[in-house]
Amino acid sequence: MTETAGPPGPDPSLIIVDDDKPFLQRLARAMELRGFAVETADTVAEGMRKVAERPPAYAVVDMRLEDGNGLDVIEQIRRRRPDSRTIVLTGYGNIATAVTAVKLGAVDYLAKPADADEVFAALTRDPTEKAVPPENPMSADRVRWEHIQRVYELCERNVSETARRLNMHRRTLQRILAKRAPR
Repeated sequence: MTETAGPPGPDPSLIIVDDDKPFLQRLARAMELRGFAVETADTVAEGMRKVAERPPAYAVVDMRLEDGNGLDVIEQIRRRRPDSRTIVLTGYGNIATAVTAVKLGAVDYLAKPADADEVFAALTRDPTEKAVPPENPMSADRVRWEHIQRVYELCERNVSETARRLNMHRRTLQRILAKRAPR
């Protein structure tokens, strides 16, 4: 696929909703180079407002945003424009969330960090085609580590509270947190 290939169809409107501003800017630029007319938002509220003003043909929405859940934006897109092709990006993937996103109308679910080629492929894939398995999926150890880090952050970096919620010994958790992330 060439970098100048455009989106299919007459409406190339795309909204990208992500609170990681450097990633948001890079992805927006890459999608513009591929022919999309890009709008960006870094909060759920801003994403909802822009979707209400002009429902896009395509959307890339981060699952967890500072002011809420990206699923709210996906739900509004589905209500305002049922034919929109939406994909979900997240650093905290799990099966339940993926199922919810698909039920709300997302056509794909990509783990961060996703590159522009993966996003473009997901947005423009023929709906009857199955998604291609990732070349380098996260290892089970990495998925476990990511989950522990997420809970640790949600517990405001409180080791005792995190250990309690994960049902593990505090010292075991401390050893895990002291190590580097697995590949």
